[in-house]
Amino acid sequence: MIEIERLTKYYGPHAAVDDVSMFVPAGSITAIVGTSGSGKSTLMRMVNRLVDPTSGHVQIDGRDTTEFPVHELRRHIGYAIQNHGLFPHRTVAQNIATVPRLLGWTRSRIAARVEELLILFQLDPGEFADRRPHELSGGQQQRVGVARALAAEPKLLLMDEPFGALDPIIRAKAQDDLKKIQRKLGTTILLVTHDMEEAIRLGDRIAVMDHGRLLQYAPPAEILIHPATDFVGDLIGTEDRPFRLLSLETAAAAIEPGEAGGPAIAAEATLREALAALIWSGRRAAPVTDAEGRPLGRLVLQSLIERAARPS
Repeated sequence: MIEIERLTKYYGPHAAVDDVSMFVPAGSITAIVGTSGSGKSTLMRMVNRLVDPTSGHVQIDGRDTTEFPVHELRRHIGYAIQNHGLFPHRTVAQNIATVPRLLGWTRSRIAARVEELLILFQLDPGEFADRRPHELSGGQQQRVGVARALAAEPKLLLMDEPFGALDPIIRAKAQDDLKKIQRKLGTTILLVTHDMEEAIRLGDRIAVMDHGRLLQYAPPAEILIHPATDFVGDLIGTEDRPFRLLSLETAAAAIEPGEAGGPAIAAEATLREALAALIWSGRRAAPVTDAEGRPLGRLVLQSLIERAARPS
């Protein structure tokens, strides 16, 4: 979907992005993570030409982005930012309809798309379509911002710290919602974040940047188990690494035969969530059930601890 080849951006003598190459597969979520000033936002903004590179190329579906007029390129790439950027004087429906209107969609098609997205983001059209941004909570504003970015059915969505302003509970829910919606729509997402936890939670692959350089680009498990540099290892954190590894697998991956008492753990829960549930309840094992509540087996506390301590 996206091929970045030797991309470089200089501001005076300083290289904000330094000779970065990477390939982003179609239908995946790639998280670009790094500390402030690492070049991650500059890298992403060169994809939709909000920033022009000093050298290097970006191809989308095999075509160089310089082959498109800038306005045409951006209309076909969704873009969502931390503070959502909603137009305060427009209703929710009008905000979501912004790009489809620019593309000349018919009123009926726009109305159908707005309703579809409001339902998808769990915002009742009858209740929210005519509200203005100041009448929404922060989480609702963020959902409308992402809905607007997806309104014209882009194959590619760029997200720059999209959940940074949300409180932890709303943020976790927004992350889960994004992943479910992405899987449903098949959109390719390039997401910038300074939060390694968020990168691991959302990313199919993670790009770690520092001082404009790409230090490692790999699936989350590989980065957790085999960090390429000391900086990547520090960013992951030694103490949190076992728990982050457990967050990559669901309870279904560690089911053992047998029975156990107490409340059941859902098969789709992460092993990290399962471990927390076992420790909190003081149990050595817990039953596991599928979505219909049927028993599948059990999870054993000691097995989860060993799994985190000796990753495959």
